[in-house]
Amino acid sequence: MRGRLVALVAGVLAVFGLVSVPAVAAPAVDIADRLRAVPGLTVVESPTPPAGYRFFLLTITQPVDHRVPRGATFEQRFQLLHRDTARPMVLHTTGYNMPATAFRSEPTRLVDGNQISVEQRFFSPSRPSPADWDDLDIWQAATDHHRIVAALEPVYSAKWISTGASKGGMTSVYHRRFYPSDVDGVVAYVAPNDRLNDLDSAYDRFFDTVGTPECRAKLDDVQREALLRRPEVLARYQAAADAGGWTFDQVLGSIDKAYEMTVLDTVWAFWQYSTVADCASVPARTATTDELYAFIDGVAGFSFYTDQGVTPYSPYYYQAATQLGWPSLRFEHLRGLTHYRDFYQANSNLPPSLRSRHNPLPMLDVDAWVRTRASEMLFVYGANDPWGAEPFHPSRRDSYSYTAPGANHGANIAALSPADRDASTAALLRWAGVSAPIARAAELPVGALDLAEPRMERRPL
Repeated sequence: MRGRLVALVAGVLAVFGLVSVPAVAAPAVDIADRLRAVPGLTVVESPTPPAGYRFFLLTITQPVDHRVPRGATFEQRFQLLHRDTARPMVLHTTGYNMPATAFRSEPTRLVDGNQISVEQRFFSPSRPSPADWDDLDIWQAATDHHRIVAALEPVYSAKWISTGASKGGMTSVYHRRFYPSDVDGVVAYVAPNDRLNDLDSAYDRFFDTVGTPECRAKLDDVQREALLRRPEVLARYQAAADAGGWTFDQVLGSIDKAYEMTVLDTVWAFWQYSTVADCASVPARTATTDELYAFIDGVAGFSFYTDQGVTPYSPYYYQAATQLGWPSLRFEHLRGLTHYRDFYQANSNLPPSLRSRHNPLPMLDVDAWVRTRASEMLFVYGANDPWGAEPFHPSRRDSYSYTAPGANHGANIAALSPADRDASTAALLRWAGVSAPIARAAELPVGALDLAEPRMERRPL
């Protein structure tokens, strides 16, 4: 009673300015509690985070159709690598599934920031049930990201950078197109830009010039020999399918079609994942059938075009078929050896119920916007990556495109020439509001978090 009376008297005296009461700082709210206070989030914290970080697995409730915000919903997964709310936030996506483990993308390393990595809608388990596939388009996915930014920006109020590689890079571009104020800059790695789906001569020109003439000839021979020896190699494929329990009836329709798709994919996959130095591993025309099978399996993977291998990628193929586009190659060196006409396309890798017509307007719109109105965008490509044959060409509004010499689909800032590396890093640090001296990407120490970065996602078409 006496203590309360003393406090009351002190409070009255303080009102009249007769005594001063020392200010008491409000206790800091733990980041986990701040996240749990965000409407629509579920938060699970890892008990064993990487050193220097806290690591969270989250879901956010998203409308299935953002045009009907009070309609059906689904839970979209993403992960958070938390460093400090005063540091920049990097919004990362693979464009596919969410990685299960913690990692740092290159921009996160360069700005010493926080990072969230988002699973693309319709990739399991971030898929509505029942799923109306008309709700899978670039605007809906961009709006998913917009709602995540709106939910977390009050917690992470420093600068935001978005990034991704391959389809993840494309996803970052589309998000920037529809919501240009959400982030302060974009770093898009090896992002294809299939502006006009029916005009794919750039890919054929790429395969006519990439690497050395000797390497190109050896790879062409591998494809020809595989089709000439179809019965022999197919027998080995069937044996592997029997042993692995692989089936082919739900998507491509037969093991022969899966075999042809794998052979057609071999040269593309080689340059996507390999370098000129790997040309020595390409078998000669006189190689044994076992050697031929082993090479194709190691490069393109016979397990991929099975029902079990290709089905998890249906959301990508659906988007490619309907909006993103896909590369169509002439395969002139294989004339008379293939069994299926117009087969190398996205719809071939979808169940019949999901095959759809292509709409060219979304990519034309994005391409025009990037060329004329985009700002604070950085594109990084690999000179020997087939996906870079049709690149984005950004405007001159503080936007840039650089190509890493000799690099494949894993190209990054560290692989650029020294001048390009410094220029791109300076732009990123400026957008992120980081005033420290320029860090040299190639000289940053690489830890376990960086080795786990998902950059070479399997994307055969």
